[in-house]
Amino acid sequence: MRVLIVEDEKKLSEALVRLLVEEGISADVAYDGEDGYLLASSKIYDAIILDRMLPSMDGLSVLSKLRKASVRTPVLMLTARDGIPDRVAGLNAGADDYLVKPFATEELIARIRALHRRPAELITDAWLQCDNLRFDPIERTLMTQSGESEKLSPKEAQILELLMKHHGQVLTRRQLMDNVWGYEADVLEGVLDTYVHHLRKRLSLFQGPAIQTVRGVGYSLRGSRQNSGTGTSLQMDR
Repeated sequence: MRVLIVEDEKKLSEALVRLLVEEGISADVAYDGEDGYLLASSKIYDAIILDRMLPSMDGLSVLSKLRKASVRTPVLMLTARDGIPDRVAGLNAGADDYLVKPFATEELIARIRALHRRPAELITDAWLQCDNLRFDPIERTLMTQSGESEKLSPKEAQILELLMKHHGQVLTRRQLMDNVWGYEADVLEGVLDTYVHHLRKRLSLFQGPAIQTVRGVGYSLRGSRQNSGTGTSLQMDR
C-alpha cells in the first residue's frame, strides 16, 4: 500500500510518514499544493492524505483539479477546520473522508485502511475515454463512438483502466503489477507482458489509442495525436 501525504507542516508530515511506515505502508510527501497535485496526477497511490490549508494551491483546489483530471484516488482530507460547512465543502469537492486535527493515530490508520478496502466501483467514473475509444471499468467493456464493443477479462480491464487514467504518462511494470496483482504477489514480468500483448490486439481492432513500450521502464497509452510524435525513447509494439 502506498500513500501520498500533502501537508505543509514538516513535523506533522514527518510524524505521519513514521506512523505509516510502522504500519507497513509506504509514503511520499509533498509540502505544497502544486507539488501535491503533480505527484497525485503522475503516480499511482492507494490513498491521499490532503491538508486543506496549503501554500501555492489550497487543498480544495488540489482536490477539485484532481477530480476534473479523472484522478479517482481515495482522499482523506486532514484539517483543523471542523465546521459543518467546511466538511461539506471538502466532501463536495471530491473528498472520500474528512478527519479533524488533532486526531488519534489509530483512527487515521483505520480510515486509510477503510479507504483502501473500498470497492473500485465506488471511486471510479462510469466511463473513461481516450480518442474515439470509451471504456466502462465496471462492466469491463470497450466501446467506440460507432457502437462497436468488446468485453475484457478482469486483469485486462484493470491494466487498461490504469493506463487510461494516466494516458500519455509512463507507468512502470512494477506500478502496474503492484496495482493489478497486489504488492505481495509474486508475479513475473512476462505475465504482465502477455496481458499487454492481448490488450494491444483488442485495441488495434478499434483503431484507437495504442499501448507503447518504454524500453526498460514500462508502458504508456498514447492517443493518435501523441503517437504522431518523434520521440526516440518509445518503442511501438502492436
